[in-house]
Amino acid sequence: MVNLVAAQTPLLHGLMKMAGVQPHRVEIEPGTVVNFWVPNETVKKPKKGEKNKTPTLTKPNKPVIVLVHGFAAEGIVTWQFQVGALTKKYSVYIPDLLFFGSSITDKTDRSPTFQAETLVKGLKKFGIEKCIVVGFSYGGMVAFKMAELYPDLVQAMVISGSILAMTDSISEATLSELGFKSSSELLLPDSVKGLKTLLSVATYKKLWFPNRLHKDYLEDSNHIYMHAHTPTHRGPKQDGR
Repeated sequence: MVNLVAAQTPLLHGLMKMAGVQPHRVEIEPGTVVNFWVPNETVKKPKKGEKNKTPTLTKPNKPVIVLVHGFAAEGIVTWQFQVGALTKKYSVYIPDLLFFGSSITDKTDRSPTFQAETLVKGLKKFGIEKCIVVGFSYGGMVAFKMAELYPDLVQAMVISGSILAMTDSISEATLSELGFKSSSELLLPDSVKGLKTLLSVATYKKLWFPNRLHKDYLEDSNHIYMHAHTPTHRGPKQDGR
């Protein structure tokens, strides 16, 4: 049986390229690679017959906006409805945070600070000197860290559904209200009921989807979650260092 969530991935990738962005993976340091969706015009692929097979990166020619996703999904899944409108006036960069999409690391750090540091190193490889950062949920905490650590880089921020940092008291109160014992139980659901609860927290309006679609989402996400739970690629933590 066809997985409806996985089946739409090529379509989504095609729509993103039509909107003006394409994927490009950058090595931050040995063992750490981050995938970005970047403006088409900033990546020049080598022509056939050229000895150098590495694409040439150029600086963006419009104001830069960086869209940082939350915990529920990778970059373009979170921001797919905003990209087309924003690329008209901005050079849009959409990273997959570490442990999401094809972004990986063999480092043991799991803090928002490490995510922010890694993300900024990647942006600098694209020649970005100033940017506006938009962060949602977990991505908002990463964005706050970016602004704190790199005030010369972050010109402005737009944050939705997030807080400055997740403390133990906030985490315990939130989990108790939702009926969960731990953050991993909420953020890494293994049932349709758990996924519906997570989506109800992650979305402003209640969205109805058939159970079949929820099951396909869980199946498609399973390999990401399993990857995040391996000894060298355990998923991100919610609090600071």
